[in-house]
Amino acid sequence: MQASTLRPITTAMRQADISRNTLETKIRVVLDLDGSGVSKLATGIGFFDHMLDQIARHGMLDLSVEAKGDLHIDGHHTIEDVGISIGQALAKALGDKKGLRRYGHAYVPLDEALSRVVVDLSGRPGLVFNVPFTRATIGEFDVDLVREFFQGLVNHANITVHIDALRGDNSHHQAETVFKAFARALRMAVEADPRAAGAIPSTKGSL
Repeated sequence: MQASTLRPITTAMRQADISRNTLETKIRVVLDLDGSGVSKLATGIGFFDHMLDQIARHGMLDLSVEAKGDLHIDGHHTIEDVGISIGQALAKALGDKKGLRRYGHAYVPLDEALSRVVVDLSGRPGLVFNVPFTRATIGEFDVDLVREFFQGLVNHANITVHIDALRGDNSHHQAETVFKAFARALRMAVEADPRAAGAIPSTKGSL
């Protein structure tokens, strides 16, 4: 893998810098939850970069991803491992979750498509994924990998996410509304709650 071009982390607060190296992939993710929606993406999969850009832009977080994977096989390992790495970065950046809203939700339309995503920074991994794609591929992108990405993310972020594509005829539109709605729901969940400063948003006292 070539020398990294990602900007360095200057403070540990609400930020994370994660590297994951396996025989299948080499990945680095830099995440800033208090960013301005800037992304720098190089996964080798154009459509996937387009979807990750939605997370950054609509989640108002800065996200850099460098990924080198075994794309000569297919995109599965790369996309799953990027999800794992972003999940690890999210868990680190969230810290103890004191003073956060914890829950977030969003509906996002794109022409005929409409998706709903609900996020809970629960401390427990869980994914409910109900997205009946109307075709198996978007260009050369296998739509099954959308679920693999989110499964990897929630498993390693320890969050609960419910994803429902409520309608849509165009698979590109369906996928894009899912990623945009996730971004918007996550943005809400990770925001500071001014009425609960310093408090863990749980009756258990921890998340």
